[in-house]
Amino acid sequence: MSLMSPTRRVLLASLAAGALAFGALGSFAAHAQQKTERVQFATSAGKFTIELYPDAAPKTVANFMEYVRSGFYSGTIFHRVINGFMVQGGGFDRDMKQKPTRAPIGLESQNGLKNKAGTVAMARTSDPNSATAQFFVNVVDNPSLDYPQPDGHGYTVFGKVVEGMDTIERIKRAPTTAYGPMRNVPASPILIESATIVQ
Repeated sequence: MSLMSPTRRVLLASLAAGALAFGALGSFAAHAQQKTERVQFATSAGKFTIELYPDAAPKTVANFMEYVRSGFYSGTIFHRVINGFMVQGGGFDRDMKQKPTRAPIGLESQNGLKNKAGTVAMARTSDPNSATAQFFVNVVDNPSLDYPQPDGHGYTVFGKVVEGMDTIERIKRAPTTAYGPMRNVPASPILIESATIVQ
């Protein structure tokens, strides 16, 4: 599942690179004082931990945690990597076969959280209510993904990388290639070995 069509993705990447950041980031510190959960990803590029904000995006976090608890992410890859934009994974296996998912969830992009560098958001199609399992980590500030941009809906931010951003930095620098109709696919698979709930 891609964020956008190839043409729109190019436009989006251009906007993300050129746009000035606007507005204040929703207070992650305030969310951290609420009930939060953390998930550690072990990947072939290293480990990283994300903190989730169920008070801001309850449906999204509940959905994400179901995939984590079921072991869904083990054996998936980061299949779309754009340095200067984001890294996306959690939907395809290392043979580039898309894993079956549960039903999609409703959009929660109007929660005050912004697509800042290090934040984690749900990937979707042009249908705003199509997110399932795929997620992405913003590697720069991407105001062009915040509600109501780029299509009147925005992308739901539901967490933030709190440990292991150096792993994300390694992933974003991976050489990429084309795989069939897909672009920006790492030339060597970047495997998610496990996703584990941590304290």
